[in-house]
Amino acid sequence: MLLNRPSGAGLAALALGFNAFTWGVSWWPFRQLEAQGLHPLWATVLIYSLALVVITLWRPGAWGQLLRMPVLWVLVLASGTTNAAFNWGVTLGDVVRVVLLFYLMPLWAVLLARALLGERITRGALLRVAMALAGAALVLATGKSGGDGAAAVGLPVPASLAEWLGVLGGFTFALNNVMLRREAARPAEARALAMFLGGALVAGTLALSLPATVPLPPAPAWPWVLGALAMGLWFLAGNLALQYGASRLPASVTAVVMVSEVLFASVSAVALGAGSLSWPLVAGGVLIVGASLLSARGGH
Repeated sequence: MLLNRPSGAGLAALALGFNAFTWGVSWWPFRQLEAQGLHPLWATVLIYSLALVVITLWRPGAWGQLLRMPVLWVLVLASGTTNAAFNWGVTLGDVVRVVLLFYLMPLWAVLLARALLGERITRGALLRVAMALAGAALVLATGKSGGDGAAAVGLPVPASLAEWLGVLGGFTFALNNVMLRREAARPAEARALAMFLGGALVAGTLALSLPATVPLPPAPAWPWVLGALAMGLWFLAGNLALQYGASRLPASVTAVVMVSEVLFASVSAVALGAGSLSWPLVAGGVLIVGASLLSARGGH
């Protein structure tokens, strides 16, 4: 099977870069689908349901593997929460801010790698945590600004549902990547199935739990049906690339490569009017991105 063939770190990093691009610009098609009446949570359900059908036809034995490996249900929950939170967050709020808060991953990766992989918390790791927290404080304080974009005084906590979704999605994304590394010896098709099942199951459960906030999908119409199908194939490729790359590289290196999503998201959002930049926001982003880049040094 292709996913199990040995490969160099370069190909694994390229796969992660493709996934970062997929996530970085995905906000735009999600907003187009929402404009046609399809809520991002239901779009997520449809996208990952398509992926489930494909992987079931490709590797039907993956269901039995998943059922025999209870540990992979952590991956189901982590991947599903990541997708539901991120896809909803970038549709609701300022894309740049949501993505920056999502990328507090160095903070969560340090804690989760310690708990799940037994990695030591070094002085370098503490520095990265401090940088991520400082960056988050700037980003969140900027959100309390007036019209001039200057940071206002106040407790730096998420001020909107979109921001909370960004933070939650970042935590579960770090958990997803650490679990992919921890369970790298598991069959690739079982890990992929866990991720796709999570994407459909968590988003669907959340959508059904919030009927007043999340309307049911509209009547079938070619524009949104074809759009959802196209996104399903795109996300299928992106998530296969993620589980391929993250299972072959250390969690810290995965975080570094994936941080390119910030660039893809920021450039596309600012260019298309779905995000804005200010000097405090840029400074916070530099600290958050810098923390991710420093994680390339691993335990140093």
